[in-house]
Amino acid sequence: MTIVVAIDGPAGSGKSSVSKAAARELGYAYLDTGAAYRALAWRCLEEGIDTYGPADVVESLSSFEYSIGTDPDGYFVRVGSDDVTDDIREPRVSAAVSAVARVPEVRQYLVDLFRGIIAASARPGIVVEGRDITTVVAPDAEVRILLTATEEARMARRSAELSGVSAETTARELSSRDAQDRKVVDFMNAADGVTTIDSTNLDFEQTIGAVVSLVQKSTQT
Repeated sequence: MTIVVAIDGPAGSGKSSVSKAAARELGYAYLDTGAAYRALAWRCLEEGIDTYGPADVVESLSSFEYSIGTDPDGYFVRVGSDDVTDDIREPRVSAAVSAVARVPEVRQYLVDLFRGIIAASARPGIVVEGRDITTVVAPDAEVRILLTATEEARMARRSAELSGVSAETTARELSSRDAQDRKVVDFMNAADGVTTIDSTNLDFEQTIGAVVSLVQKSTQT
C-alpha cells in the first residue's frame, strides 16, 4: 500500500520545496499539483484561449496532454511534447492561473488526474502538495499537514526566491494570489485531523525535519 502524505498551505509557505525534500529523505514520490493548473494556464495563453472564459477553458481539457515527473530528483512538467518546467513559472502564467483554477470542471478534472497519479505510484509513499490536498484530493491520506507561516515570513521567503522583483510587488502578488484562491478553497485553516506545522520560526532544514518526523511517527503506529 502506498502511504499518502497530503500537504496544504498558502503561497510562500515553502510547501513545494519542503515537500520535495521530505519526499527525497523518505524515499517517497513527490507530486506538485499546482504545476497542473499552471500547465493548463500556460497552454491557454499559448493557444490564445481566454483564461477568464470558463467554457473555453473547459473545452480545452479534452485535448490537454499533461505529464509530470514524480521522482524528487527527476522533476519535469510537460504539455504534449513541450517541456514547460520553467515556462509555467513565468509571471504571465502566475497572473492567469487563479482564473483557470477557479473553474469547477477544471478542478474536478485535475483532482481525478491527481488521484490517478497517486494510485500509479510505485514507491512506498508519495508526498502530494497543493491548495486543497488534505480536504479534496486526498482526504483519507495517512498523514495530512497544513504547512503555514505568518504573512510577513512568507513574503520575505518569496522575495528571496524572485531576484529582480521588489518586495512591494512580491507582497502584492502573494496577497492577490491568496485572496483569489481563497474564494475556491480554505488553505489557511486546518481541517479536522490535519496537523499544522508553522514554519515561521523554523529554517528550511528544520521544517523538513518536522515533516519527516511527523510522517515517520504517524506511519509507525
